[in-house]
Amino acid sequence: MLRRAWKYVIGVPVAIVLLTLAVINRHGVRLVLDPFRPEEPVLFLVLPFYVYLIGMLVIGIVIGGIATWVTQARWRRSARRRGAEAQRWQAEADRQLAAANR
Repeated sequence: MLRRAWKYVIGVPVAIVLLTLAVINRHGVRLVLDPFRPEEPVLFLVLPFYVYLIGMLVIGIVIGGIATWVTQARWRRSARRRGAEAQRWQAEADRQLAAANR
């Protein structure tokens, strides 16, 4: 319950700030993707500034999620191994119980 409340306490102000930035920064900003001729670029994007902000936020979330997933691989592998071991022990206990009931 407290975790859900913190999501609202943090999420609502962040959403308000992002929406405010989106309304204020509607003008186009040029992102130059040509490092060799920045004054006359061949490759560039012109988008509103808030698109860049939200895009970087989404990219950061995706990279953070991937990094977390990769670093937790050891724990997932261990959980799979222990789950398989628990199933083997359960099957053995069931066999012994069935043999004892005969």
